[in-house]
Amino acid sequence: MRLEAAGKTHVGMKRSHNEDNLLLLPEENLFCVADGMGGHSSGEIASKIAVSEVQDFFRYTARDREATWPFKMDKGRDYEENRLATAVKVANARIFEASQAEAKYRGMGTTIVGCYFLEGGTLIGHVGDSRVYRYVAADQKLVQLTEDHSLLNDYIKAKKLTPEEIENFPHKNVIVRALGMKDSVAVDLSRIEAQENDLFLLCSDGLSGMVPDAQMEEIIGAEPDLEACTQKLIDAANAAGGNDNVTCILVRWHAQ
Repeated sequence: MRLEAAGKTHVGMKRSHNEDNLLLLPEENLFCVADGMGGHSSGEIASKIAVSEVQDFFRYTARDREATWPFKMDKGRDYEENRLATAVKVANARIFEASQAEAKYRGMGTTIVGCYFLEGGTLIGHVGDSRVYRYVAADQKLVQLTEDHSLLNDYIKAKKLTPEEIENFPHKNVIVRALGMKDSVAVDLSRIEAQENDLFLLCSDGLSGMVPDAQMEEIIGAEPDLEACTQKLIDAANAAGGNDNVTCILVRWHAQ
């Protein structure tokens, strides 16, 4: 297995500071995007803690596979699944502790989405509405792999909303699950098989909320250079209004 990767973040056109953070940890085949929330600079603090704690846990467990973990393994999951889920749970605990320690950080939180690449594909873990897409090279199609933990998505699942109702939904930014909300968190995990030259896109809703999937698919299909492609995706979000911070990572998978 061989990976190519690029990632960028931008404050957008309307915000004064960037509450997104990203992690590129190629030595562990791990990539993450976190989108912070909360007053003042606390969202930025939460997302920074998230990517830092995930990185530290992966480096710690890489040095010693027999190291004691702060959470028990889920017997229904294998080692690598537990490794990714536990990294996210550690991040959640640290954010929650920080939010309780200082009044100015009360209520802070962050989404997180991570791709942990293994032989044959990728293990995806996520909490919140940051997303992973797979661009299937053979079909030139972009497919969303994660399900948003958002109020809008809950409404969509509960009853059929018209495209107009979805477009005008008044609480699109309401997240129903995020790191830091509680002292524990449920982490959604999935495994996706990969084919040669498949691309995985990790992004905050500053991209997916501003640029339609069809436009992202077109940009990815037309620009093979990953650095240039991440910039074009961010440019598209900003051209559409840039209402939020925008962050994206692209990872291309090769069998060898």
